[in-house]
Amino acid sequence: MRMMVLTPYKSRSFASHQSHKSQQARSQQPQTVHLSPNSIVPLLPNSLWLVKQGMVKLSADTEDGDCVLLGLVGTEETFGASLTSVETLNAVTLCECELINFNLNEIASSADLSLVIMRAVGARLRQSETLLSIVGQRRVEDRVRCFLEMLANDYGIMTPDGIRINVRLTQQDIANALSTTRVTVTRVIGQLKKEGWLKSSPQRYFVVQRGTQLNQFRGLSVRANHH
Repeated sequence: MRMMVLTPYKSRSFASHQSHKSQQARSQQPQTVHLSPNSIVPLLPNSLWLVKQGMVKLSADTEDGDCVLLGLVGTEETFGASLTSVETLNAVTLCECELINFNLNEIASSADLSLVIMRAVGARLRQSETLLSIVGQRRVEDRVRCFLEMLANDYGIMTPDGIRINVRLTQQDIANALSTTRVTVTRVIGQLKKEGWLKSSPQRYFVVQRGTQLNQFRGLSVRANHH
């Protein structure tokens, strides 16, 4: 009885075929993009970015030359040109970030991916509604406190000293978000620190005192932490 032996030619052909299939599978998987702090994220047409890790700041320039903070995008949240009609929208990383870009056709063809994106869009919508509620407050002092409460609720980390807001924003960023001036924000933050409600960590993060009720403020509901 003869033993069947694969010829070298057939063996190489089979390996080449398997290698090609493996390369195709890898090429179909979404690639993670690594960005350093203060990097501009391109807003590509017909696609969405999903934040795998890190934080992205969304802002826009007005006709008067001012800058408006439109929102923050954290882990498992999404943003992109397909979610906005603001032509001057800018997306900038606030720290080391890992982002994944999905084409709208990819999202539409995957039920699991569609669910992930839907949850991420829902988180962004809740944040936008909360920001509008905060900006509607008459007193700037209330706006600043409520804005910091929102950040602590969404991105806070419990520490022995209090709830550290794991977002490094400048006082100008806060002023841009709340339709006020940097000087006013500086004054209010100084007042909150004097009251003992707010501290600054050695790494220049804001720390809200422990025991602060973060689920509501002055009759307005802050969204629950979904991360």
